[in-house]
Amino acid sequence: MAISVPGDDTRAEARKTAAVGMLIALGSWAMLFASFFFAWTALRLRAPEWPPEGTPRLPVALPAFNAAVLVASAFVLRFGLKAGKVGARVRGLLGTLALGALFLALQLAVWVPLWRSGFTASSAAGSLFYALTALHALHVAGGLVALVVLLPLAGRPEFEGRGRVTAMYWSFMAAVWLLIFLAVYVA
Repeated sequence: MAISVPGDDTRAEARKTAAVGMLIALGSWAMLFASFFFAWTALRLRAPEWPPEGTPRLPVALPAFNAAVLVASAFVLRFGLKAGKVGARVRGLLGTLALGALFLALQLAVWVPLWRSGFTASSAAGSLFYALTALHALHVAGGLVALVVLLPLAGRPEFEGRGRVTAMYWSFMAAVWLLIFLAVYVA
């Protein structure tokens, strides 16, 4: 017979509630990003040529590397969260923070040359491109804030539940970037 410690049921219920809440939030973000994918697809299908005349070709190599960085960061976070030791959790969080920050820096490395080459938000393609990729970058930045908030909790009981929902969010952002990469840069 298991001994119940006061507060265990409350923590378990809070973890379930947080997971359901995150699923609802991810569902709403999925719809938001889907609307941008539909707009991008409609724009491409209506265009007589792609990319539109006067629009530079989007780079592929750097965004592909960025995809690898973000996917790797999701794995680093998952491994760090599964570790039972505080030090391993902290290393996982710090590794994910570093990779997430690298992702954002590489996003700037993609945007700046494109903007300087004339691919600005003054065209429909430019507007959608920057709206979609900047919206994603903003969500990644929000995820970095969540990771920073988790750091001091690495040795506390509430870390597990909060870490789980943060990992759900972070994995979702990695998956969305893969879709952005395939739909915008590759297709």
